[in-house]
Amino acid sequence: MIPLDPVERDAMAAEYVLGTLGAGEAREIEQAMETDPALRAAVEAWQARLGPMSALAAPELPPPGLWERIERALAPPPEVVALPAPKPRAPVLWRAWALGASAVAAGLAALLVLRPAPAPEPRLMTVLLTQQDQPAWLVEAERGGLRLASLNPQPVPDDRVMQLWALPQGAAAPTSLGLIPAGEGRITVAPAAIRPEPGMLIEITLEPQGGSPTGRPTGPVLFIGRLAPASGA
Repeated sequence: MIPLDPVERDAMAAEYVLGTLGAGEAREIEQAMETDPALRAAVEAWQARLGPMSALAAPELPPPGLWERIERALAPPPEVVALPAPKPRAPVLWRAWALGASAVAAGLAALLVLRPAPAPEPRLMTVLLTQQDQPAWLVEAERGGLRLASLNPQPVPDDRVMQLWALPQGAAAPTSLGLIPAGEGRITVAPAAIRPEPGMLIEITLEPQGGSPTGRPTGPVLFIGRLAPASGA
């Protein structure tokens, strides 16, 4: 159901543009836009804000051997051709062992052919917003790492530094992912103590030089967002 609260409606419009809504919610948004000019305007505004981000995503090639694995999985198993029996009669024990080994080999071959290839991990992403709901950073999570791209660079006081944090769902406190160097528009982090997951909160705070002295955020939250599966990932 489309929320009535303007803030919630605007957030849902942003999620629709990002492609993080479920299929049913996305269809509901599309149907509602036909008779709801305010909702349609909110979606168009987010499309204008986030449209330029498509140029920031680098093209990704499928994993090596993916098509070969798909073709092998779709191809019918090879026919088993029976070999002519030798003229001398083999002992009963030998024949039983040979038949059992053939059955095991056939079973293993079928398992290798029909076993599906492991599904790739979903690509997670979010847009970190300011307190005025303006997009500031694009965050992509893939293969256990985070890539950040600045969308709206903002100056940082000389005696302060931006610090990146992650808060998994259910966690009691956020974990620091490191400091963001001043003037950097693109950074990549590979957190060792935490793995990106859907629903994880990503935030950037303003801290003293050298980072938070307590291991927890002490300054104001500048930008915040929550990781969600990207559409088509």
